[in-house]
Amino acid sequence: MFKFIHAADIHLDSPLHKLESYEGAPQDEIRQATRRAFENLVQTAISAKVDFILIAGDLYDGDWKDYNTGLYLVSQTIRLCDAGIPVYMVAGNHDAASKITKKLRLPPNVHLFAADKPATLSIEGLKVAIHGQSFAKPAVKKDLSADYPAPLSGYFNIGVLHTCASGRPGHEPYAPCSPDGLQSKGYDYWALGHVHQHEILLDNPPIVFSGCIQGRHIRETGPKGCVLVTVDDNGRPAPDFKPLDVIRWSIAEVDPSGAVSAYDVVDRIRRRLEELMNENEGIPLVVRVLVKGETPAHTELLTNVDQWRNETRSAAMDAGGGRIWLEKIKFHTSLPASEKDLQQSDGAIGELLTLFDEMAADPEALNLLSEEFIEIEKKIPQELKQGADNFNFNDPDWLGGMLKQVRPMLLQRLMRKGASK
Repeated sequence: MFKFIHAADIHLDSPLHKLESYEGAPQDEIRQATRRAFENLVQTAISAKVDFILIAGDLYDGDWKDYNTGLYLVSQTIRLCDAGIPVYMVAGNHDAASKITKKLRLPPNVHLFAADKPATLSIEGLKVAIHGQSFAKPAVKKDLSADYPAPLSGYFNIGVLHTCASGRPGHEPYAPCSPDGLQSKGYDYWALGHVHQHEILLDNPPIVFSGCIQGRHIRETGPKGCVLVTVDDNGRPAPDFKPLDVIRWSIAEVDPSGAVSAYDVVDRIRRRLEELMNENEGIPLVVRVLVKGETPAHTELLTNVDQWRNETRSAAMDAGGGRIWLEKIKFHTSLPASEKDLQQSDGAIGELLTLFDEMAADPEALNLLSEEFIEIEKKIPQELKQGADNFNFNDPDWLGGMLKQVRPMLLQRLMRKGASK
């Protein structure tokens, strides 16, 4: 029996997007997140007494600002060297983009596969053969796995590959391949990198994306970590995912149905955030709040969005004890159908509502309205646009959705003014 760790997409010293300027966020903890996650990887390897580590590309995040990233890496790989743990890795697209890293000498326990052709490195004491090839340039469009060598007879064969596989949303189509093609190689395990979400493409043999070890933005939600693989005496591998991240990204979806007031909606958000903290065992969270559904509080929420976003941030501080930061808050609400029916109106108000409905359903009208808003936006001072990144006047579909959201708020205001006369 032997054990190894499969990791990928370390992206050392990559920033966590949109958190550096967050009021109250611990700047050092944010800046050091990828390093702390890598230290968790090293400690997991030492504690589990693994026989070796595989890194399937993107150890780095492109060129470094200085040599501190490389010096930090050396210090951690020396820890592994002292523990007798070798590291086998391929360079991914981000590694290939780095110039400084090509000049840095790593400790003797680190083995980097060449980029000119696939190669095989063997661990004779374990009867393990590791096959791999590094990226020679940032964009590799060919199937590198097609040229990987045949498995060594009598060995446990592992393929290490940086790839998009058959394609994944949000990832460049680098070194494309198929699970069937990888399976046909006859290897016992495939250690894949490049896709940041942990995924098992095939069970026999295991073809596995370990995912990244630390999420860096809202598209990288959920636990991030490595795969600890135990191979029994019969050569059967058992992959086990191990979280390593020190800050976690999450989306809190909240149903406002039945909430009478905006404060009721905020209370529901608070309860959902408390649940997320418990589900993630207290790890610091970066959360996007998405409130979606019908609620009588719709008009109140849209009348003063800034107030309710700040009330939500206050609730997050309370729910997380300072361990939750809100990346974004979105209110996608509407009035209940029963209230819409009651608010039908004749006369001038009715004509205005009809105009709203017709415009929202007319692509040509939406394009004209989009052009008008774009011209207005150009005249707004830049300092007033901060925090308005949700606006997308170039998208008629978005604009039509906004008209539908604003319609009941406008109606309620007009009816209040009519009743007061």
